Amino acid sequence: MATKTTLNAKNLEALGSQRLAELLIEISMGSAANKRKLRMELAGSHSSEEVAREVRKRLGSIARARTVISWRRVKSTKADLETQRKTIVETVAPDDPGEGFELIWQFLSLGEPIFERTDDASGVLLASFHQACSDAGTIASASGIDPDILADRVLAAVQNNGYGQFDPFIPAMAPALGNEGLDRLKSLLLQWLNEPNESVRDHETTVRIALQAIADATGDVDAYIAEQPEKTRLIPAIAAEIARRLLSAGRAEDALQALDGADVTGSPEREMEWQLARAETLETLGRTDEAQVDRWRWFEQSLSDIHLRAFLKRLPDFDDMDSEERAFAHARTFPDVHQALAFFLRWPALGQAAKLVINRPAELNGDLYDLMTSAAEALSPHHPLAATLILRSMIDFSLDHGKASRYKHAARHLATAQALAPHILDPGTLISHEAYVAALKRLHGSKSGFWKHVA
Repeated sequence: MATKTTLNAKNLEALGSQRLAELLIEISMGSAANKRKLRMELAGSHSSEEVAREVRKRLGSIARARTVISWRRVKSTKADLETQRKTIVETVAPDDPGEGFELIWQFLSLGEPIFERTDDASGVLLASFHQACSDAGTIASASGIDPDILADRVLAAVQNNGYGQFDPFIPAMAPALGNEGLDRLKSLLLQWLNEPNESVRDHETTVRIALQAIADATGDVDAYIAEQPEKTRLIPAIAAEIARRLLSAGRAEDALQALDGADVTGSPEREMEWQLARAETLETLGRTDEAQVDRWRWFEQSLSDIHLRAFLKRLPDFDDMDSEERAFAHARTFPDVHQALAFFLRWPALGQAAKLVINRPAELNGDLYDLMTSAAEALSPHHPLAATLILRSMIDFSLDHGKASRYKHAARHLATAQALAPHILDPGTLISHEAYVAALKRLHGSKSGFWKHVA
């Protein structure tokens, strides 16, 4: 049962409106974000017009700012943007869609000035603008804005999309544009294409991508394909995009032709989407056996768990168990032990991962920090011997190569290995923890940067 000091709405109500007001003033002191939120609430208690005025004022202030947005300020900037965006969508637009659209357009116009003064490597801020594109489409449909006027706005967005903030704008606006607006937008784009332009880098590519989006919006697969230069249709990922659209249009034979015309090199990392699209196309054509042969071959080449799961899913009962064991046997002898280890972790088959590590310890590369750390954490509870081998590979690499920045982590790995030692029931050829530490001292005793972290 909550006490009288528990922070909840009922207990706070008991303080009375005057005391709550005093507390809110006190809490907002020194916090511009809290002050803006309170002002927004006060404006909302009067009318959406007052709220719109507050939002417009804040958006103007953000646009005029010149201070660099460091990574430390990205979170607060994101919160500020989201407050304005949600207020437009939830408070202004329902009452006045026309005003809501003008405000969300003003919001979207902040993209360039904001990205000019920040490095949004994480994409956190970009996500707000992509959501605002979606919001703009919904608000535009509700506002009944003239399609020709809307097409002009969309063209302006395409022309000023230097940071990708307007990437989803055409699909979002398609319902509000309708066929009339999309036709006008296409005409405007073609007109712009024929004009000399030095302000937009790769002018032709920008127009082509926009025309592809229009083709998608109107369901015109052939128009989409026509906007892909011949040489780009040879790229497996592009061929996959074309094939999926042809499949959706019920043109499976054309889809297979598009896929088979691609320049396939056999690189699973770059051709996964092509492989998935080809298997789907073969299935659609009723050529299931061919699709299965391809899936197994691709698995053997790359240890892709995606292909293996799809292969096993289509097998009769019990056959899948035999095939899974056959797949595990193949993975255990795969040339790249790290690729095999990653596969067993993804499956997950931790017992198989442990066998792999125990049988092939000399091949482990302790420099693969992310993979090795994940593997050690996963194997520690039930496979302490394998986990210890992985931990030692990371320790050895750090010390052998003098990676001072990793010494603290190496010391932590050593402590973990010490904790695991009593749980190793059959160490095989593994030397004891005490012997291992003694060997480290002989080889790396002078590396004080490491030993100072060792308890």
